Amino acid sequence: MKKFNIHLVSDSTGETVGSVARAALAQFDNLEPEEFNWTLVRTKTQMERIIESIRENPGAVIYTLVDNTLRDMLKMECARRGLPCIAILATVVSELSAFLGLETHASPGKQHALNEDYFSRVDAINYALAHDDGQGHWELDEADIVLVGVSRTSKSPTCVYLAYKGYKTANIPFVLGCPLPPSLEALKKPLVVGLTISTDRLQQIRKTRLQSLKQEQDTNYVDMEKMEEEIAESRKLYHKHKWPIIDVTKRSVEETAATIVQYFKKHQEKMGGGNG
Repeated sequence: MKKFNIHLVSDSTGETVGSVARAALAQFDNLEPEEFNWTLVRTKTQMERIIESIRENPGAVIYTLVDNTLRDMLKMECARRGLPCIAILATVVSELSAFLGLETHASPGKQHALNEDYFSRVDAINYALAHDDGQGHWELDEADIVLVGVSRTSKSPTCVYLAYKGYKTANIPFVLGCPLPPSLEALKKPLVVGLTISTDRLQQIRKTRLQSLKQEQDTNYVDMEKMEEEIAESRKLYHKHKWPIIDVTKRSVEETAATIVQYFKKHQEKMGGGNG
């Protein structure tokens, strides 16, 4: 594994620079980065501390800074030491400015302003947490999206991820022999999506889960025949109600969520519009 230092510098929360950096690093094999995260950087004193850290731990620098003075301090130090200093938004903003014929109005953290969209996301996250694993099922009609699936099909993390994107999402577990909430089958407004998975992958995930809990593994929970029956019966339910089905076997949470959003947009069009 190749070890190296990477400094992520932002005058805001650091989410943008962190996401872009990790997406870029994922394209390389056998890397072991040591991250130095610097957020809410808005003063010369803060920048001086960062520069000192770069001197002690030389490495690549990726940043989002709107203050020219702070930018110049960082760029000069990197140039002096022959280190890459990458502004991840500069090219995008410049190209858009040229295309739109508009000047930018630089403001640290502007993308995280407390606007209506921000509070909508907070509301969606609260809803997802309150309606996880079948909780509050009598309020399912308030959801934008409802996920159904057997245990360990990534229902909860997918709900939280969708909530962060502003979609009010609930999830209902499918358990053999246990009736589903009557309100589920009567839903009109929300999009209901069925999640499925390969039996082999499900067994692997469940065994890992039991190991982490230090529980006995010789149970129906990881029995191949029982799991095959679970998956088969859940798929019958999805087909019966004509719910979209997504196989999460080889999908990340992000990929599953992106597919769900595509289905949701089509569902909205079919229902005659509305917001998510």
